[in-house]
Amino acid sequence: MPEAFVIPKRAMAIFAHPDDVDFGCSGTLGSWIATAGTHVTYCVITSGQKGTHDPKASPEEMAATREREQRAAGAAIGVKEFVFLGRQDGELERSMALRGEICRVIREHKPDVVFTNDPWGHYQVHPDHRVAGWSALDGVIAARDHLFFPEQLVNGLKKHRVSRVLLFGTRDPNIWFDISSSIDGKIAALRAHRSQVGGRSGFAERMRWWAKNTGSTWKMDAAEAFRFIELA
Repeated sequence: MPEAFVIPKRAMAIFAHPDDVDFGCSGTLGSWIATAGTHVTYCVITSGQKGTHDPKASPEEMAATREREQRAAGAAIGVKEFVFLGRQDGELERSMALRGEICRVIREHKPDVVFTNDPWGHYQVHPDHRVAGWSALDGVIAARDHLFFPEQLVNGLKKHRVSRVLLFGTRDPNIWFDISSSIDGKIAALRAHRSQVGGRSGFAERMRWWAKNTGSTWKMDAAEAFRFIELA
């Protein structure tokens, strides 16, 4: 684990569905916002419109519901900036078009650190999670070099170099962040996703157990773990 991780001024989470970020890294982001004033942007790739077992719910209704829930979840920890790309849930494919969209978002918002799904994650069965991770990393690399998507570099928009990446949902963590002071905010953010976690008995207790178990190796009362990549 790196001996000293400097909390960034600006961070971005790029993820497949509303709620992925809240399960993956909202405790860490909430802690950074509260203690260091980090400016955080959420980039949500799909609208999550297939995330329901209600036969009466339409995709359009679900998309609107899940955007509202993600905004409320972000507000619970102090996130104020959101980008919704509006892609179809369950249909993400790795493409130059998606890479370009993410590249533009990175260039516009200029994060120092990017969080995303670990695309190398063992037994990661959800295709959107794999594609989101790969596409975010592809976008990070494209954003730093002016010959990738040069048509974007007009009206003052410039290339941007992300210095660090943190992958959540990993089985190979090499850095842990203490979220003892922000676990309540993480749970509040998750509970904002009522269409996904509403009515689950013992949900908060399971989240606290998970965070405690994650931090046990480093004697933290609650933690989130990531694969840390420092970019040259």
